[in-house]
Amino acid sequence: MIFRKKPKRSTYDTTNKKPVIRASICTGEQVAGFLDKKTGDFQEISLIRNPRDLEEFKETYGIIDDIEKIY
Repeated sequence: MIFRKKPKRSTYDTTNKKPVIRASICTGEQVAGFLDKKTGDFQEISLIRNPRDLEEFKETYGIIDDIEKIY
């Protein structure tokens, strides 16, 4: 039996940043993070290897909606 710690809830600036998944067209690698709405800078937070990684990212930051993918 595997026990996982419940991730500590973190926050982000919802007015200036939006959660996105940056995906590579060539390799398929996916990274979750935040895109600055003003500058377009991407802040990497977590590598997404499976659906559970994405769910943990969403739980950690309290994201309920679907996350946009950018390439």
